[in-house]
Amino acid sequence: QVQLVESGGGVVQAGGSLRLSCAASGTISNIITMGWYRQAPGKQREMVATINKGGSTNYADSVKGRFTISRDSAKSTVYLQMNSLNFDDTAVYYCHALGSSPLRNYWGQGTQVTVSS
Repeated sequence: QVQLVESGGGVVQAGGSLRLSCAASGTISNIITMGWYRQAPGKQREMVATINKGGSTNYADSVKGRFTISRDSAKSTVYLQMNSLNFDDTAVYYCHALGSSPLRNYWGQGTQVTVSS
């Protein structure tokens, strides 16, 4: 089993920046992909950014050029650097990990990001 714990959420003014962290613990040896998803009230959960074992990244079009995902493989920690935040970025952000053998999805508890005007 894998446990994911997010940190770094909070309130930030429009145009500002936040850095989210997600630490994985437990049986982490089979994790092949980690990433961030978000869900705003009344909306579906959406993928924000992912990074795989080889370091390849993928971003939602809405955050491309503003957000950067990175991973500390040794510490099993993934980060999301969020710049030029706007009101539409307000959501609960969830850390995600994909494990193999068998394929399983793991989720953190979520951290609130609120962008104020």
